[in-house]
Amino acid sequence: MEAGNHTEESQFLLLGLSEHPDLQPLLFGAFLSVYLVTVLGNLLIILAVSSDPHLHTPMYFFLSNLSFVDICFVSTTVPKVLVNLQAQSKDISYTGCLTQVYFFMIFAVMDGFLLTVMAYDRFVAICHPLHYMVIMNPHLCGLLVLMSWFIIFLVALVHILLLRRLTFCIGTKIPHFFCELAQMIMVACSDTLVNKIFLFVATALLGVFPLTGILLSYSRIALSLMRMSSAGGKYKAFSTCGSHLSAVSLYYGTSLGVYLSSDGTHSPQRSSAASVMYTVVTPMLNPFIYSLRNKDVKGALGRLLGRGAPCP
Repeated sequence: MEAGNHTEESQFLLLGLSEHPDLQPLLFGAFLSVYLVTVLGNLLIILAVSSDPHLHTPMYFFLSNLSFVDICFVSTTVPKVLVNLQAQSKDISYTGCLTQVYFFMIFAVMDGFLLTVMAYDRFVAICHPLHYMVIMNPHLCGLLVLMSWFIIFLVALVHILLLRRLTFCIGTKIPHFFCELAQMIMVACSDTLVNKIFLFVATALLGVFPLTGILLSYSRIALSLMRMSSAGGKYKAFSTCGSHLSAVSLYYGTSLGVYLSSDGTHSPQRSSAASVMYTVVTPMLNPFIYSLRNKDVKGALGRLLGRGAPCP
């Protein structure tokens, strides 16, 4: 199957999580339930932030962006999984596979970028509280988000252009439940050296640097908390970081687990199962993390749902 002459009939085979027929209905129900909870939970966060003037602050601006990205993140992979499970099919077109790779990269990396920006926001709020509104002004917040989108769109486009150079054998099997960049490179029938080099460089720049930024922000926050004399002040300052720390731990913990599982076991099934935590479960849990641990969000959600309740 030549890379320069693909048609809609050209297809890959997604091997999925399991080929056992009895598990297909259970997988369909599980993926559908998680998808609906994810979309509903993140949508409620967006509506609560946009409808409550008390939440029109930089922290909740980034949170609403994170919720939007999480909705798009799961919508990139789960609907195709549901269609294939329902139709008892494993097919995905070449164009559909490249499209899935492109948008998956965008939303996966954007999650990490937003968590990094939110860590910087918490650093400014705790270490420079008197200058917080001056530093984290609407112009800077919007610029940080727009720059993140621009960088990610550009890097993902380069990945896709490099993938277009590769050739794939007819009936190529992808040992995953969605088209993932590293897997696509592995199953290619042509030389992939350039793709691997760019993947390594992009992973270092878009993965290691954001995580380093988060660690630096929280190291400065920890030093600032240690210098506080009031125990109540320490608790109040740290409580504002609790939800974000949980989200960071979940995102990087599960994504790191995917790569460790993949490298350590060399089992496609285990790698795919680990990817479910990173790609499906994490976006579902983020709304619960930020609503259950945050009084402001809980109050906004209560007022939002209260307004939507019918009058007696």
